[in-house]
Amino acid sequence: QVQLVESGGGLVQAGGSLRLSCAASGRTSSNYAVGWFRQAPGKEREFVAAIHWSTLSTYYIDSVKGRFTISRDNAKKTAYLQMNNLKPGDTAVYYCAAGRTGWSIPRYMSQYDSWGQGTQVTVSS
Repeated sequence: QVQLVESGGGLVQAGGSLRLSCAASGRTSSNYAVGWFRQAPGKEREFVAAIHWSTLSTYYIDSVKGRFTISRDNAKKTAYLQMNNLKPGDTAVYYCAAGRTGWSIPRYMSQYDSWGQGTQVTVSS
């Protein structure tokens, strides 16, 4: 199983930027995807973005398209979520997750079997 450790969260003003990192260790394969989810207080955890490790295909929810970019560095076994033009509505605990896949981009929590501990992102107005 893959172990994941997130970093890069923090407090930023609206319009600012943060880059989250998700470092993977343990047994990995090329046929998996890394996704980012977030959970705001009192809300359910929601999918944000994901990347297929081999094909580099990506998927984003509409509310972050054009503002967030997901990428990965294969040599470092690390995925990133670059977040620009942050809004107060982006405030949440952000989790990265990894899961085996074929060629599709998994978008549901049940499709991921490894999770990080979460990192807090707070955007002030």
